[in-house]
Amino acid sequence: MDRRSLIKNAGIAGVLAAGVAPAVHAQAAVRWRLASSFPKSLDTIYGSADVFSKAVKEMSGGKFEISVHAAGELMPPFGVVDGVQNGTVEMAHTAPYYFFGKNEAFAIGGAIPFGMNSRQLTAWMV
Repeated sequence: MDRRSLIKNAGIAGVLAAGVAPAVHAQAAVRWRLASSFPKSLDTIYGSADVFSKAVKEMSGGKFEISVHAAGELMPPFGVVDGVQNGTVEMAHTAPYYFFGKNEAFAIGGAIPFGMNSRQLTAWMV
């Protein structure tokens, strides 16, 4: 009979301990840097990175921040892919066809003559 009461008491203690433990552990804020190939003067292209970073910050409740840097602030405009590969920055905002010489796969996200139109490309990627 003592074994049963021991198991019963251990079970109750386990349930109580689980109820006292916090359900969510605090996580540190994540901060990434985004290097753009575009200058701030191109507000339609560069501005999309700003809109993206603000949306990510809002959706994450401020726990994920992306700082956007214009061309030339952190690295040359055409060095952003190398910067991501080397770990200098976490993200790049650029046009893939600039880097076709590094890897031919970059052409898929850019412009291939007689290739897929935008709807077909989106359907293929999804």
